[in-house]
Amino acid sequence: MSIADPFDTGWLDVGDGHRLYYEQSGNPEGIPAVLLHGGPGDGSRPGNRRFFDKDVYRLVMFDQRGAGQSTPAAGLSANTTQHLLDDIERLRAHLGVSRWLVSGGSWGSFLAMAYAIACPQHVRGLVLRGIVLGGQDQVDWWFNGRDIMFPDLHERLRTYVPQEEQDDLLHAYYQRLTNPDPAIHMPAAMRLREYMAPMTRLVPDETAAPVIDPQHALKIGRLWTHYCVNRFFMPDNHILDHIGTLQRIPAIIVQGRYDVVTPFRAAHRLSQAWPQAQLMGIQQGGHSADDPAISAALVAAHSSIAAMLLP
Repeated sequence: MSIADPFDTGWLDVGDGHRLYYEQSGNPEGIPAVLLHGGPGDGSRPGNRRFFDKDVYRLVMFDQRGAGQSTPAAGLSANTTQHLLDDIERLRAHLGVSRWLVSGGSWGSFLAMAYAIACPQHVRGLVLRGIVLGGQDQVDWWFNGRDIMFPDLHERLRTYVPQEEQDDLLHAYYQRLTNPDPAIHMPAAMRLREYMAPMTRLVPDETAAPVIDPQHALKIGRLWTHYCVNRFFMPDNHILDHIGTLQRIPAIIVQGRYDVVTPFRAAHRLSQAWPQAQLMGIQQGGHSADDPAISAALVAAHSSIAAMLLP
C-alpha cells in the first residue's frame, strides 16, 4: 500500500541563508529512503509518496535550495550541486539515518548518482528514473534538439526573444529569468514553462486545460537555466568517469522508451557502463512519473529493491 500523510515535517537551516522544508512518511521503523526531486527547481510532490509501500519504507522528501517550500524561493546564491550534496548529508545526519535508499527522477537521478559517488558508505541502493548525465548534449537537446519533434512549441520559445539572441536560447532566457524586474522575469518564466510542460507525458491529457503556477514556473525556470549555464557545477562526464564507485550498490533504472525530455540514449550509456544496474525500459513510457506505465514501474522498482535490502 502506498504512503499517505507524513508523520513528521520540519525545516533544516543549511546555512547561506537557506532553509529546507522536509517531511517523513510511511513506517518510522522501515527502510530509510530519500526521494530527490527533479528540475532543478521543481520541488517535492505529495503524489510521489505513492511509489513507496507505507509498511516498508520510512520515506524522506525535501525541497532543494530555492525549490518548493524551501526559502529563499528561487534563490541562486550558494546554490550549486555541491551545496545540494552537502544538504543531503546534513539532512541524513539531522534525521539520524546511517544508510538509506536514494531515489531520484530526471535531475534527481543525476543528483542521486553524484551523491552516491560522493558518499557511497551512506547509500544502500538506488532507484533512478529519466536519466540525466549532465552533458552538453542533453542541454543542447533541451533548448534546440526538440525542435525536430515540437517545432510549434520551439517556435514560440525562440520567437519570444529578439532574432539576434535566438542562436543562444539558454543564455537569452537565463538573462531574463535572473533580471530582478518581475515584468521581465515572470513572462519569460511562463513562456519557458509553456514550452517544457507538454513534453513530459507520453500522451498528454488534451481535455485538461494547462494550469501553470507562475511562482513554480519562476523557480524551475530560474534554477534550471542556472544549472545549465554552469554545466551543472560538475566536471564533464563526472558520472561515467566515476561509475566504478557505484558498481556494488544495488540499482534499478526506470527509463521511458519515448522520453523526449531525457531521451533513452543516456540511460543506455549508463547501463553499458554499469551492467550491474537493472535497466527497465518502459515501452509505453515518456518522461513523467505520472505516465501510468512509469508509475507502475516505479512501484515495482521500489518493491524489488526493498526485497534486496531486507534481511
